[in-house]
Order: sequence, then structure tokens, then C-alpha cells
Amino acid sequence: QVRLVESGGGLVQAGESLRLSCVASGSIFLINTWAWYRQAPGKQRDLVATITRGGVTNYAESVKDRFTISRDNAGNTVYLQMNSLKPEDTAVYYCNAYNPTIRLNVWGQGTQVTVSS
Repeated sequence: QVRLVESGGGLVQAGESLRLSCVASGSIFLINTWAWYRQAPGKQRDLVATITRGGVTNYAESVKDRFTISRDNAGNTVYLQMNSLKPEDTAVYYCNAYNPTIRLNVWGQGTQVTVSS
């Protein structure tokens, strides 16, 4: 129904920026909420940011004021602008599309972000 493909990860130094993209295909009208998660080695997958169909955003405390989630006008691409990156931001970042009403919960393949000190 919905397929997600992330891109934009890479290796940067502390203090630099990256922008991740998540392109959705298929029945994107089914998506209620988009989210970015991240998972560091040996740790659980944590929520980073969300944006609803109506444009309401929410952020984890650890990334507030540094990361920005946004969506393009066509509604099929979500971005995560990451500024002032820190080594502790190093993780695989996953895009998620969610709609509990229809039990939609789709994940992308992930993109690696590595921040060196």
C-alpha cells in the first residue's frame, strides 16, 4: 500500500548539518502521521520527530531547536533537517508512516548518520 525510501545520510563532523528525505509511494493518502526514528548500535529505536497530516509537529527533547521535520506541498516527501549535529546523534534513521485507524505502520529501510567529534 505504502512504500518509503530514505536518503541523505552520511558522515559529518560535529556542528555540521544534514537533511534526510523520505519519499513515499503508493496510497500516501492513507498516511495520518509521518515520523522519523533513530536507532544507535545496541540501543532501542527512539522517536525523533513527527508531523501530522495537518502539519502539527512534535520533537524529542534531545533534538528540539536543532532538528526540523517538514513535508513538501505534494505530500509525498518528508524531510528532517538536522543542524548542530552531535556525536550522540549517530544512528540509523528510519522514516515511518502511520495511521492507527487502518493499522497502517510502514517503515523505510533506514539511512546511516554518523557524526564525528
